[in-house]
Amino acid sequence: MNVSQGLRINPDPDARLVFPPNIVIQVKALACELPFEKGIPLSRFSSDEIANEVISRGIVAQISGSTVWRWLSEDAIKPWQYRSWIFPRDPQFEQKATPVLDLYHRVWKGIALGTDEFVLCADEKTSIQARRRKHKTSPAKEGQCLKVEHEYERLGALNYIAAWDVQHAKIFGRCEPKTGIEAFDRLVAEVMRQEPYASAKRVFWIVDNGSSHRGQTSFDRLHAKWPQLVLVHLPVHASWLNQIEIYFSILQRKVLTPNDFPSLESLAQTILEFQARYQRTAIPFEWKFTKGDLSKLAKKLTEEYAPLSRAA
Repeated sequence: MNVSQGLRINPDPDARLVFPPNIVIQVKALACELPFEKGIPLSRFSSDEIANEVISRGIVAQISGSTVWRWLSEDAIKPWQYRSWIFPRDPQFEQKATPVLDLYHRVWKGIALGTDEFVLCADEKTSIQARRRKHKTSPAKEGQCLKVEHEYERLGALNYIAAWDVQHAKIFGRCEPKTGIEAFDRLVAEVMRQEPYASAKRVFWIVDNGSSHRGQTSFDRLHAKWPQLVLVHLPVHASWLNQIEIYFSILQRKVLTPNDFPSLESLAQTILEFQARYQRTAIPFEWKFTKGDLSKLAKKLTEEYAPLSRAA
């Protein structure tokens, strides 16, 4: 086997080795492999581990982790990072997601919505704990960041149920001791009894498939109480298409992390006070995922991951 030594153009021993392009390509290809599929007992590679593997495979005789990192950064390849995701398992994923994306552009079944029609996204943020730290939180000061005690006492948990008016940037929410049909219906009633929703021609509610608003039964229940309400279900495992999740992520970052509350009542009060504060400056979210993006995603899933689905 021919092992590349690299070329040292500069006689300085500390100068970088220069490798031929085919070596760079092999290193990048290795970085895009899953270690465990090659019998390597790692969940993911670091740049140093890639360098060691390149040497052990006889691709090069010498290379540093920093060189590997520099090559990978050229193509934004970061095998040491990962993120979790849920594979879309709904066979009608594209068909169910398309109406939601249309509603975000104020279109329903090919017809533009009128000024007396509204689109809301709703969901529950469940099991929010109130954690009282065993030592007082210290504010940031020169040379030190905010310091939060690691140990805490659990004071119970609550559920935050909220709805977001997509085009008008209005947030509605309430804290409930538990989730369920009754809790969700209280949120719906709070919204639908006030203007402009009470006299609207139609109010579309985009929801996931949670037990409190799942299937045709929930559609019939809510429509019977509020004839102008149209329930629109997302595909299974598609919370990322629900705009209320964007607000929940803001709430998580701004209020709930770190979690330090003296009581469950204080937690609920803080959540609702933040809601009012956010409302004062709220603007519609800039939604960029289009039907074209959806079609590309569906095609990619079909071509790349269908074999995995069949194997399962």
